Amino acid sequence: MSYYHYHVFFCTNLRADGSQCCQQYGAQEARDYVKQRVKELGSVIPHKIRINTAGCMDRCSEGPVLVVYPEATWYSYVDHADLDEIITEHLVAGRTVERLRI
Repeated sequence: MSYYHYHVFFCTNLRADGSQCCQQYGAQEARDYVKQRVKELGSVIPHKIRINTAGCMDRCSEGPVLVVYPEATWYSYVDHADLDEIITEHLVAGRTVERLRI
């Protein structure tokens, strides 16, 4: 069994040439927001979750993106409401958020 029940990776890549990338959509801020929310919800979440930064995940046209392991569920998001839904539905309740899945 893995040490973490869920391992979440946020693409935070910034392309030097200005082409489309997750960081253009505030990916680092989104990652920081989710990390803070997971800490705040610590007693509500019955298992360990790790929130990590990742380099380019090569899904730039679908960005910004994050992936949740061990299921390898890929999501795109627009705002904090989307991120909150991923937290409450997937990370807490274990249900995939189909509308955000890519």
